[in-house]
Amino acid sequence: MDKTFIIFKPDCMAKGLVGKVLSRFEEAGFTLAAAKMMQLTPEKLKEHYAHVADKPFFPEIEEFMGSRPVIVAVLKGDGIVAKVRDLLGPTDSTKAPAGTIRGDFGENMMVNVVHASDSDENAQIETDRVFSPDELLG
Repeated sequence: MDKTFIIFKPDCMAKGLVGKVLSRFEEAGFTLAAAKMMQLTPEKLKEHYAHVADKPFFPEIEEFMGSRPVIVAVLKGDGIVAKVRDLLGPTDSTKAPAGTIRGDFGENMMVNVVHASDSDENAQIETDRVFSPDELLG
């Protein structure tokens, strides 16, 4: 079984959408391998967003993603990275079609409900960043 890492972002938490979004993943045949609530620290955010940490818009990302506790999770299923990204729709929620998670619940490029890994390699890196091996089940 393949795995992917997701973050139920601050807007998802604030709007009480975690259950609805998780249900969509489960209805698609995916299962949870790990989940926990955490506050993303500036250090974790700089590590997670290292590819844009030097960009002028990074402080906005850091402020938003650190604004409240989030739920981080690992989902498992065959071909899950691509399938989860298809369920989410484009990163920019304004371009996401109705019926996708971001199209139904997102607002824009940043306020877009869920972060999901973009590759199997990044799924492993992101998972290892926040979960110890003994926290992963299945």
